[in-house]
Amino acid sequence: MTTTPQNLNPNPASSFDLIILGASGFTGKYVVREALKFLNNPSSPLTSIALAGRNPTKLNQALQWASRPHPPPSIPILTADTTDPSSLRRLCAQTKLILNCVGPFRLYGEPVVAACAETGCDYLDICGEPEFMERMEANYHEKAVETGSLVISACGFDSIPAEMGVMFNTRQWEAPSAPNRVEAYLSLESDKRIVGNFGTYESAVLGVANAKKLQELRRSRPRRPRPVIPGPPPPKDTIEHQKKIGLWAVKLPSADSIVVRRTLAILTENPGGLPGMNENAEAVEKREAFWSNVKPAHFGVKIGSKSLLGIFGFMTVGVFIGLLGSFSFGRWLLLTFPSVFSLGGFRKEGPSEEEVESASFKMWFVGHGYSDGNLAAQGDTEPDMEIVTRVMGPEIGYITTPITLIQCALVLLSQRDNLPKGGAYPPGIVFGPTDLQDRLQQNGISFDLVSRTTFSS
Repeated sequence: MTTTPQNLNPNPASSFDLIILGASGFTGKYVVREALKFLNNPSSPLTSIALAGRNPTKLNQALQWASRPHPPPSIPILTADTTDPSSLRRLCAQTKLILNCVGPFRLYGEPVVAACAETGCDYLDICGEPEFMERMEANYHEKAVETGSLVISACGFDSIPAEMGVMFNTRQWEAPSAPNRVEAYLSLESDKRIVGNFGTYESAVLGVANAKKLQELRRSRPRRPRPVIPGPPPPKDTIEHQKKIGLWAVKLPSADSIVVRRTLAILTENPGGLPGMNENAEAVEKREAFWSNVKPAHFGVKIGSKSLLGIFGFMTVGVFIGLLGSFSFGRWLLLTFPSVFSLGGFRKEGPSEEEVESASFKMWFVGHGYSDGNLAAQGDTEPDMEIVTRVMGPEIGYITTPITLIQCALVLLSQRDNLPKGGAYPPGIVFGPTDLQDRLQQNGISFDLVSRTTFSS
């Protein structure tokens, strides 16, 4: 069956629950496939969706692919382009929520955020680009608060597992114990070659190119208060052998640690979390109780490998991107020959369906802290307690990312009164107190307490 482009009606009073923008892209078609599982499901708030993008033919092909082995449902195909602000405003006028899958976001994302903030439409994306997220907060937060638009980036693998995972770990520290630091160790696993999303690679290259802009943006903005964390700052290891989980590891310069720090900064300013726009007393009590059990901690992310050789491979790719990404000809080389400079980790055509289905991830959260938080005040006392938790799930870019994005969307649609009226926020501060973790566990992403150890002095 073929669906034809519709004439966009600028005033239909939310014809759709959500519109997936960029639905024909590598990740977008997987997001469509995940959304279809919940469309008109009795337990789901999702009753109507539309797909949007520049090319109706490709959108129809994506819908047919996502519907297999069933015939595609009758879903409207809408034409919109990020270079045409009026087309984006018309999308916003037709829906409660935009799911933006068009990246790199620093190139194509701002017009979509601007349209949502202007019209009061809610917005979620799968961005993992710190400069874009912080710039959108700086430019559109106040407008979004005014119009009632919730703008939430990083709703994919960047950074839902990290945000929900670190909160899960720190909630295991029951008083009087207190965490000092939580390190996340990411292990990517597959019985085939692991091939990443080219968009992720491109975003990393452009992130190096725009590093100075991020520093300038941060210098231009007021400094947020930092949470009070018991004990000393974390050690700065280059390469680490984490024997308990069987991994060698090196620091991963991802968005996760930055997004988590933003959530903790907002929590420091709002210890009970962010009030919902129409919360009842029960929802207020639940939100405040949740945040009272989340403890601040230093947080970092490392990429892990079972072999030291694998770590040197990660470091080599990092050096290529760091050196060549800082000048235009180097970026041309990186983006023209991604397979060469990523040592086969990324390619323009992306992974095959078999490679996607065979891949999975484990994210270990190793928390160090004190069996009694008062110990931290006694000079340079070393942590005497360790809590290890783990988040596990399927392939990160094309399966886990659609799962986390769609579950965030379902929470937003079904619990909108309990969420902030509007503003630009990281996902943790909005979705933390909701049932998002339970929803993820029901859809193949598990959260487990692995061990709790107290060391004798």
